Amino acid sequence: MISVITPVYNGERFIEACIQVVIDQQCPDVEHIIVDGGSNDQTVDIIKRYAERYSHIRWLSEKDQGQSDAMNKGIVMAKGEILAILNVDDYYEPNVLNKVSKLFEALPEPSLLAGNCNVWNDKEEIESINKPQKLNLSELLVGYGKNPFPINPSAYFYHTSLHQKIGLYNIEEHYAMDVDFLFRAVQAASTTYINEVWGNYRRIEGTKTVSDIISGQNSYRVRNLMSIYRRDLPPLQRLHTKMEHELRRNLFRIQYFSKNPVNLLQVIKSKLLKLQAS
Repeated sequence: MISVITPVYNGERFIEACIQVVIDQQCPDVEHIIVDGGSNDQTVDIIKRYAERYSHIRWLSEKDQGQSDAMNKGIVMAKGEILAILNVDDYYEPNVLNKVSKLFEALPEPSLLAGNCNVWNDKEEIESINKPQKLNLSELLVGYGKNPFPINPSAYFYHTSLHQKIGLYNIEEHYAMDVDFLFRAVQAASTTYINEVWGNYRRIEGTKTVSDIISGQNSYRVRNLMSIYRRDLPPLQRLHTKMEHELRRNLFRIQYFSKNPVNLLQVIKSKLLKLQAS
């Protein structure tokens, strides 16, 4: 069985479509666990209406300590040997759950199985396709520019038993909890990449994640996590990974600012103001 976990809070805009996405997969061996954080909009009413009609839907609604806490509650509830996280505003390609279920029959336990993910903007345009081809720690720590990690859980699945080896999601982490999970997961699981689009990730303006990206905090959080996990590598490998990461980061910045000189002037001005203030 596949257990699909959806954490949600005040998600009335997307919750019905999210529930329908799992129904439309027509997977006979799936449960959809919806963990609501005590919404005060119509989210719970919509969940109730569908749960009365579809026995594969299980849900709870109570205050929590954030998204990681909600996902952990869903994991504890899960009955399936395969786990998936489907955020309320994301969705699967058709027939993905049946395909994944079949693939897991030949995978050792615990395994992490990842496909590609479409990244959509607010204009309903595909900005990019995430292709996480290299799923081991040292290569992921080189950086997203060379070896992207899976950008969204709508395109990866794993054995529920993996949490017995690496623990649950970090409830102290409210933004990069998926990256932290992945860095732990690739060290403990057998990893498999399939070059097919399985998931769809909406980068919606005003959401927590997009606001974090725009502010620059997302980049800071991920770099900090990478620095922490880099310490687990052997010394020479750690040095090589760090040097390649910094090289690629600097090359990206040169390319970016050569195309956006106004932004470079803003950065310089900001740094000068900070120096004056200190």
